[in-house]
Amino acid sequence: MRTVISILVAAINSGASGIVLAHNHPSMNLAPSKADIDITNQIKQGAALLNIKLIDHLIVTSDGYLSFADRQMLSNRQPGKLLQNFEMMM
Repeated sequence: MRTVISILVAAINSGASGIVLAHNHPSMNLAPSKADIDITNQIKQGAALLNIKLIDHLIVTSDGYLSFADRQMLSNRQPGKLLQNFEMMM
């Protein structure tokens, strides 16, 4: 939860209207973990309360990247459906 708050505080302090999240997976596995999906949902919900849009969340490896936006994983569907939607796309 502290990570979510620090991201939102940084966005507020910088006057951001949007956020792009990015992190690496040293394992080389581009599939988002449940934790990746959960934190994305928490940040998206918190940002929405502040009129800040979560534009994308990127997972990066040396072989490529996964974009939550490209995979349509940032839609306004129920957060619990994100993992299910991702698994159906694979």
